[in-house]
Amino acid sequence: MRIGDKFAELKEKNEKALIAYACAGDPSAEATKEIVHALVKGGADIVELGMPFSDPVADGPTIQAASTRALEAGMNPDMYFEMAASIEENVPLVCMTYYNLIYKRGNEKFAKDCAEAGITGIIVPDLPAEEADELHVACKHNGVDLIFLITPVTTGKRMEKNLEKTSGFVYIVSRLGVTGERVDVAESTKNILARIDTEVPKAVGFGISNGQQAAEVIKAGADAVIVGSAFVNIIASGENVNERVEKLASELKISCR
Repeated sequence: MRIGDKFAELKEKNEKALIAYACAGDPSAEATKEIVHALVKGGADIVELGMPFSDPVADGPTIQAASTRALEAGMNPDMYFEMAASIEENVPLVCMTYYNLIYKRGNEKFAKDCAEAGITGIIVPDLPAEEADELHVACKHNGVDLIFLITPVTTGKRMEKNLEKTSGFVYIVSRLGVTGERVDVAESTKNILARIDTEVPKAVGFGISNGQQAAEVIKAGADAVIVGSAFVNIIASGENVNERVEKLASELKISCR
């Protein structure tokens, strides 16, 4: 399923999207498939499937630890695509990874492998729009959305470039720093949402971990909330993972309705 189709479907129902993150291979490829099923059962509209990398610069300690566990369990790009292809959920899958892995595989091959595995979007936090032409062309050629990030300090000119190239949705970083759960939703989130003028759905991530925060972000004008560390913390605990992941997804989705 394409990301645009999912947002169109939600618009008809007057709902906003819950985008849930899990790191592929944490704690194992088989467990990830069950976790994705639990996320979708709980109400996740889009699943962001992290491809683990040894130096995840945009991620805080929680997701860094998940990447390490996944890599130690043997997850690699070939296994990632094999696992993604075997996921049978009727939601868009989005790959979040770092450009080193894409460059090594080749832009065209990476985009093609995504398309063949049923992945319809790619997020690359360490790839600026100015340097993304090759990957952008490869994604267009293979029908995969390339999603760019906008932060509280993105300048007007760069924001324009990112918005021009992004498709599927634009990933709005709610605050400066790395991923991780936070107590409050930064004022900067509201300011940045007010600054962005685009027809592309606006998804806010970094620091959202409960229904109240999700509701605040939606009220501020977001079309979607992205939640990662809160789910990854449950997965790391190893206790009643699928049941608790589904419950949290359900609580978050309520705020999106």
